[in-house]
Amino acid sequence: PVLDTEDAWVSVEGPVSIVELALEQKRIHYPLVEHQFVLCTVLYAIMRLSLKAVKPLSLFDSKGKNAFFKDLTSIQLLPSGDMDPNTLSIRQQFLLKVVSAAVQTLCSSQKDREVSEEEYFPFEKGKNWPTLAADLAQYLQISEDLIRRHYVCELYSYGMDHLGEE
Repeated sequence: PVLDTEDAWVSVEGPVSIVELALEQKRIHYPLVEHQFVLCTVLYAIMRLSLKAVKPLSLFDSKGKNAFFKDLTSIQLLPSGDMDPNTLSIRQQFLLKVVSAAVQTLCSSQKDREVSEEEYFPFEKGKNWPTLAADLAQYLQISEDLIRRHYVCELYSYGMDHLGEE
């Protein structure tokens, strides 16, 4: 972009302006940022829902693992559309665990006392873990319908029929 400046500002001495510094920065590689976002979301789900025996890096192939912790401005080889069936199976199992743990946590807290999801997860108002898992399924190349069907089955199995019908 062209920055027009007045003549009075041209002769000013001092540190470089923030705008000029920002324009000098290299552009980030957005798919690499999305890839990092997926890892952060996976790690947060593992931590928040206390999932056991989950190896987060097993959800990614060798290209995906190599892309982590690289400079965000670098162009990295990211996973292509063709994935190993074993990796897809591990991803699917992980997302199903997230949905199951979210429903179990919500239902157990509501059985103890009448608590809404917002009260149980006070810093996560509006965060719906099963919906987040379905959104994450797009990035991990898993069918969203499979995740949603599992969510409905979990709701019915915990006696939350009214939510399952919705």
